[in-house]
Amino acid sequence: MTVIASGDTHIGMKRKTNQDSICVDKDLNFFVVADGMGGHNGGDIASSMSVDLLPNFIRENQSKYEVPVLLDNAVHFVNNAIYEHGLKNSHLEGMGTTISAIMFNEKHINIANIGDSRVYMLHKQKLYQLTRDHSLVQERLNIGFYDREGARKDPQKNVLIKTVGFENNVRPDVYQYKVNKNDLFLICSDGLHGKVADQDIVHIITNQIKDFDHITQADLDNCVSKLIDQANANGGQDNISVILAAAN
Repeated sequence: MTVIASGDTHIGMKRKTNQDSICVDKDLNFFVVADGMGGHNGGDIASSMSVDLLPNFIRENQSKYEVPVLLDNAVHFVNNAIYEHGLKNSHLEGMGTTISAIMFNEKHINIANIGDSRVYMLHKQKLYQLTRDHSLVQERLNIGFYDREGARKDPQKNVLIKTVGFENNVRPDVYQYKVNKNDLFLICSDGLHGKVADQDIVHIITNQIKDFDHITQADLDNCVSKLIDQANANGGQDNISVILAAAN
């Protein structure tokens, strides 16, 4: 499987620091968005530790496990490393990060997720959310407290109930999907999905990619840039991270 990918992270228009980090490792076909917990000490450290430690763990252990187990173990390892780092440095206690990671192998995409960064699939010009947020709002949706429109207006929409590094024993949601022809995968922080509507994401991508049978590196680079530009045009209140990946 040949994978092409592009990714970038941007501070946005309002924040003084960028607590997002990304990993685009084309040798491993491994891609990550990590969003450090805003308002907590060391969010930028937690996210940068994630994108440094995860590919190293994958590289050192990929021969030992099937990919879904490998991703689960990798996130568990990173969670413990961040948690212990916080314990040893009192000014960093309570730091944490989201992780949304994907890894391609053979005919499948494997996903590991904690927090409210997301993985989407664009298939036949429709956008599908492949991950479920670990957030207070998502829990309220699950019990039918309100619909998705109500969720968008909830003032507590940024409250997370599960992150990497905040507790000493956290496991990610792990999924595996078969990759179909012309599928395009998007990983992003809430700086994108919280500011740009699904239909606008689809519009931007389909405007930039004219031939989904022959997606180019330039296509993906342009899409990433345009998506970030749109999030900033819509206010840019948060850091913005975007990765696009397609398998040929």
